[in-house]
Amino acid sequence: MNVSTKPDSTFKLEAVHPDPSQAHKMPYAPAIKIVGACDLMFLSGATASPLYHNHPHQDHEHIHPHSIEDQTRNAMDAIKSILDSVGASWKDVIKVTKYLTDFREADAMHKTMHAYFGDWLPASTTVCINQLSSPGARIELDMIVALPKSASK
Repeated sequence: MNVSTKPDSTFKLEAVHPDPSQAHKMPYAPAIKIVGACDLMFLSGATASPLYHNHPHQDHEHIHPHSIEDQTRNAMDAIKSILDSVGASWKDVIKVTKYLTDFREADAMHKTMHAYFGDWLPASTTVCINQLSSPGARIELDMIVALPKSASK
């Protein structure tokens, strides 16, 4: 279902920081609390590959840029298309799981993601893995999004 305007929120999201004085050190919130009623949307993993591609994979659809910044932007742009289609924003994302093939690229990935999230820091997990779904893919992102309850329900 596509929603062209975002309904009034029936919930709010709060970052949970057991020690708020230390929050500035983190690129994510230790936890996000949902206060009130909402719907949850679970996003499948997005890589630098096009959001829609053939299965089984066809190599020509999975030629990735080399830099982790470009791969992160491609994945984030694919996710933005999903958020836009339901009238959501980055501030509705409550959990991000980041899969990297080289953990040394985490800082560059976080810097690139910051351009999308701004000051909003959802809960987050980063996992270093050996390989992703297509050769050359170095990052995959999945997310959980909190959406206002639809007025039509």
